Amino acid sequence: MAFELPKLKYAYDALEPHIDAKTMEIHHTKHHQGYTTKLNTALEGSDDEGKTIENILTNLDMDNTAVRNNGGGFYNHSLFWEVINPQDKGRLSGDLKDAIMDKYKSFDAFKDEFSKAAATQFGSGWAWLCVHEGGKVEICSTPNQDNPLMPGVGCGGHPILGLDVWEHAYYLNYQNRRPDYINAFFELINWNEVERRYVEAK
Repeated sequence: MAFELPKLKYAYDALEPHIDAKTMEIHHTKHHQGYTTKLNTALEGSDDEGKTIENILTNLDMDNTAVRNNGGGFYNHSLFWEVINPQDKGRLSGDLKDAIMDKYKSFDAFKDEFSKAAATQFGSGWAWLCVHEGGKVEICSTPNQDNPLMPGVGCGGHPILGLDVWEHAYYLNYQNRRPDYINAFFELINWNEVERRYVEAK
């Protein structure tokens, strides 16, 4: 079965003033749709057709640029829309909070480290919070549409929080002020969703 563009659980203007409605609409209907369409084309007739996106990326031939770029783009954005869902955001708590405090000692230190990974990613890419087997967490960044599910990319582990730092994600509102966009991201995180992903992944 071909992959389909996920429907957002909220309106395009639901993230304002942090992310504007026009950016959300273009990002979702043009960029994410483009990755979805091209991924399906790249998979057609291959052994990976019908597999989950996680299985495809975990066992990816990194020289297969069509699946690498478009599979990454499909997966990364699918996660991104979920972790910035403004509904029932909750707050950092439970086992995830314990894991972050164990690694970074304070929320401010965690935020600084994540923000640094996002701000210093040269050109296009993503910042990630990943969980390793056993529950340890780690922050890293990746270029383009790569993500830590792919062999030898980033910090490994399973991504549970991701921030898109491609210019198309923020340029209409923030222009070259990526740090302002990163700071706004922390106003949008759905910690209930991130916690759910943490528990599932560890």
